[in-house]
Amino acid sequence: MSPKTRREYASIGGVREDAWQRQVEFLFERLAVRWTIHDLPIERQKELLARFRAASTDERAWIRRVLREHVAEWFPEVAAP
Repeated sequence: MSPKTRREYASIGGVREDAWQRQVEFLFERLAVRWTIHDLPIERQKELLARFRAASTDERAWIRRVLREHVAEWFPEVAAP
């Protein structure tokens, strides 16, 4: 993530639950390039974001876990939600 993207991420505020959800969506939007579901890859940014917004509770938990792992490995100075 570029320094500007990191600053944008750090500036997400608001009510704790709302900010947490926006942080997850922000990271997903910036970092996800592909999501394969039942052998069908989704690669277009608009489609990825639409699928993320329609994700089940279990899928969102998985997404958060994967985002946390990725951020911890590649951007350790960024606190993932």
